[in-house]
Amino acid sequence: MGSAGTYAWSVRIDLHAHSNVSDGTQTPAELVAAAAQARLDVMALTDHDSTAGWAEALAAARVHGTGLIPGMEISCKTDHGVSVHLLCYLQNPQHPGLLEEITKARTARLSRAERMVELLSEDYPLSWADVSAQVTPGATIGRPHIADALVAAGIVPDRTEAFASILTSRSRYFVSHYAADPVQAVELVRAAGGVPVFAHPVAAARGRVAPPEVFHDMIDAGLLGLEVEHRDNPAEGRSWLRKLARERGLFITGSSDYHGAGKPNLLGENLTEPAVLERILEYGTGADPFLT
Repeated sequence: MGSAGTYAWSVRIDLHAHSNVSDGTQTPAELVAAAAQARLDVMALTDHDSTAGWAEALAAARVHGTGLIPGMEISCKTDHGVSVHLLCYLQNPQHPGLLEEITKARTARLSRAERMVELLSEDYPLSWADVSAQVTPGATIGRPHIADALVAAGIVPDRTEAFASILTSRSRYFVSHYAADPVQAVELVRAAGGVPVFAHPVAAARGRVAPPEVFHDMIDAGLLGLEVEHRDNPAEGRSWLRKLARERGLFITGSSDYHGAGKPNLLGENLTEPAVLERILEYGTGADPFLT
């Protein structure tokens, strides 16, 4: 079970990174090796709607002596259709309610991707086989894999351009998909012994931002933290988040949201304070961390 300790040294902690089990470009083992090279003392593996990379990451963490917090990023959607991403740490990956919810999300992502490729194929030389070639077996499929297929086909130069043009939510090729209600997701994470943190909560460049009442409803349901230090949160938004955290007793995290070659984000570009890690270890009772 998760437990807290006392860390007397300066610790570099990055609590948001993806492997190719979801939409990163490195295997879990390669990701941990990259974290060690970036001089991270502790990293969290937070693949989208999947914990399939935990075992490989743990084995690599033992080899490299890098602390590992097993986690996940859950795709959510409000009643008004606003996308919300919920990070969770140290949850029981076999908790029935949480497992059922993420299984529904993974199934919906697959159906959605198939429909988007169908629409894209009307205008571009792109097939489902092209997209499948970009997906690691067992990975949670999503728009980044379609973006990679578009890059491989020479249709766009990189993922960033794909999302800014062809795959934007305003594109005619965009298809929505099922995602958990964020309040329900918070409740499920807490029931699974996990620690829920609102990921990049004011990243307006990604799309519509959840209104304040959603934040408060999530906090009332058991939300414990806000990912404030993230490259996609604008300065004014960070100020508002810090004020909210003070008022509601939440902790603040800083993270890279690293995806390997898939995004420009760099491991360790934002960090979490060791005192916050202590709180995560205190609350997280559903899975064991690996700390050196």
